[in-house]
Amino acid sequence: MLQLINLCEYPINQPGKQLNSVIDKVRDNLNQDGCAIIRRFLSKKGIAELVKEAENVAHCAHHSSSLTNAYFTKDDPSFPTSHPKRQFFERSNAFIPADNFLKSGPLRSVFDHEGFDEFIRRCLDEPKDKFFRYADPLADAIINLAREGNGFPWHFDTNNYTVTLSIQNAEQGGEFEYAPMIRQKNENFAEVGKVLKNQSKLVKSINLQPGDLQLFKGRYSLHRVAPLKGKIPRYVAILSYVEEQNMVGSVERTKQLYGRVLPIHYEKASKRADNFID
Repeated sequence: MLQLINLCEYPINQPGKQLNSVIDKVRDNLNQDGCAIIRRFLSKKGIAELVKEAENVAHCAHHSSSLTNAYFTKDDPSFPTSHPKRQFFERSNAFIPADNFLKSGPLRSVFDHEGFDEFIRRCLDEPKDKFFRYADPLADAIINLAREGNGFPWHFDTNNYTVTLSIQNAEQGGEFEYAPMIRQKNENFAEVGKVLKNQSKLVKSINLQPGDLQLFKGRYSLHRVAPLKGKIPRYVAILSYVEEQNMVGSVERTKQLYGRVLPIHYEKASKRADNFID
């Protein structure tokens, strides 16, 4: 297998002063606003191999278009129509489920690379007993595929932390916008409502480039992806970690994102470490 990771800048398999410096910078960024970007984490060969793999399994993507709120929950008439839970926006996107990527392929090779999990854990400054790979066989390592007109409206992630690898950008659009750490001890519906109405001063926007590794506290930071333009699809790999062992997605949300569920989703439904509504 070709060297997929830029180990010269990021020697994740060789702990030491150089790697500690990278980790310290990432921690500072995460503590500041819940988002850190590690530029050029993938090598040029790594980017090329991941683009090839994404193209080869793009036909396996589950395409969906629906109206959804920030929590991926159903409408709740017990709240007023102005409430964030009752604000629905069009979502058009596609995800290539995790069970389409071979263990010997480039995506799994990056995910399973020596030192990768420990590097991510240290960047997130998580204790070992609170850091586990997402156990969902459809969602632990996936690729988001988006084409012209697609986008992803404001939402919170199911996972506490999300690790993404930018593989290929669209010709235009696709900016990543987020409201840092907007909910922590409570839902903070007031500020969420401002974001949904484009009235919040908290929102930030960033442009990710192919090969960039992003660490993001998506369960606590409201975020979206701007609509795309052009014929080139956008590919982003999503590698997920959680605070509890053996956690998987809810049945309803898994159906929405991947078009199907497995027995494990029913067996472990609603096993979460927090009480947020999603």
